[in-house]
Formats: sequence, structure tokens, C-alpha cells
Amino acid sequence: MSMFSIFNVSGSAISSQAQRLNVVASNLANADAVAGPDGKGYRARQVMFETVPMGSEASAGVKVSGVQESQEPLKRVHNPSHPAADADGYVTQSNVNPVEEMVNMISASRSYQNNVEVMNTAKTLLLKTLQMGQ
Repeated sequence: MSMFSIFNVSGSAISSQAQRLNVVASNLANADAVAGPDGKGYRARQVMFETVPMGSEASAGVKVSGVQESQEPLKRVHNPSHPAADADGYVTQSNVNPVEEMVNMISASRSYQNNVEVMNTAKTLLLKTLQMGQ
């Protein structure tokens, strides 16, 4: 692995974690969303990662293989005064767990920061190597 491959690996990880942060933000924004008139509510989404091995047609690293919807049941809250309540007085809400999403956000943020540090360290090492030749 050349020194320049480190930038490809970390860059792909940064890009993937940025997409994960976007999905987490979308989940948190819809945490209290109420199902529409069709009865379909917002379902939490999770990013699926896939490793890209060295020697493949693409550069080594990580990529997002897809975004998967949660199959957990939607929350039903008893609130007969709500305009979207059904005949039994229940309101269907999204299945987003805000605590779980905050943990995902912290994890993605730390992974993003760690990969930025890897790139900064690799840059510093390359610059020091170039300075040795002077």
C-alpha cells in the first residue's frame, strides 16, 4: 500500500460517514412525525457499509452499499384529541429511537474525526519525508 492509498481509504471513509450523518439527521428530524392519511409513517433508516478490498477495480476503502429501512413496528400513542387519531384514539408515529440515533451520530462523528486525523498525519509524514531530501 502506497502512502497515497491512505488518502483514498480515509477519503472514502469520510464520505461514507458524512452520508451516515445525513441519514441520522433525517431520522432525528422525523422522530416525532405522525403518519399521513395513508397510514404510512416515517421509518428509521440505517446506512449499510461495504468494504472495498485492495486490488479491486475501485480504490480500497469503504463505501455505502445502501440505506435500509427499519422493520420495527411504528409507535402507536393514545391521544384521542389529536387530529390524526384513528377511531380508537391512537396516533401512529415514526419508529425512530432518538437515543439510538444520538449514539449513531456520536459514532459517525468520531469516525469522521478519526479519518480526518489519519489524513492529517499522513500529510505531515509525507511533508517530513520530502524535507529529508533537501
